[in-house]
Amino acid sequence: MKILLVGDIVGEPGRRFFCETVKRLRAENAVQVVIANAENAAAGNGITLPLAHALFEAGADVLTMGDHTWGHRDLESTISGEKRLLRPVNYPAAAPGHASITIQTAFGPLSVINAVGRVFMNPIECPFLAVDAELRRLPANAPVILDFHAEATSEKIAMGHYLDGRVAAVVGTHTHVQTSDAFILPKGTAFISDLGMTGCYHSVIGREITPVLKRFTTGIPAKFEIAKGPCGLEGVILDLNHTTGKAVSIKPFRVREPMEKC
Repeated sequence: MKILLVGDIVGEPGRRFFCETVKRLRAENAVQVVIANAENAAAGNGITLPLAHALFEAGADVLTMGDHTWGHRDLESTISGEKRLLRPVNYPAAAPGHASITIQTAFGPLSVINAVGRVFMNPIECPFLAVDAELRRLPANAPVILDFHAEATSEKIAMGHYLDGRVAAVVGTHTHVQTSDAFILPKGTAFISDLGMTGCYHSVIGREITPVLKRFTTGIPAKFEIAKGPCGLEGVILDLNHTTGKAVSIKPFRVREPMEKC
């Protein structure tokens, strides 16, 4: 089976390009499942349930989150009603929402887990132990994909090796920069440090360039607005042997609309 994993959707431009592109990518690559990170989907900070439903209608099967999960406070009271929208598994147990899901595909069940890192991130419970515990709750016959939303490449690589042979894939999100280390680990788990970004590519990770430069060059805080302009969509296509639960291949891709279109 083939799974399309999409990097962080950033703001309205990212949502627009995802909605315009994902069905074509799904058809062209014979993809059965689409999983996208959407923690920056609402003006770069979190998501709302109506926006999540729009992304589901466009072609997403599962949406994952990260450190900006609670960027919109109304999600706290609504997230539990949408099982396809995942929050990190290593949030405290009292946090609302679902940290994993098992969906049915033409090939059988497939499980997805969301976790957030601790290195250079907000204090949080151990992602390694939290993922371990979640794996014990999931169906034994369902291959597992983990979206590990983390800052440090070392933490993401460590998670890949920690889960090698126990899950089908560990894919990193959060940095918005696609890495060149997509490969299959020794025991059959596909890995990439970061899927990349879905949003305006003439930007600083999806934000307008000028205020970011002001912050870097003067130290003065500035509001980082979502960049406007031509967009790209980045991620990987994972080919999975559902019988063994092991990855066959992992191929990064990048789709960009021409500058003149916008």
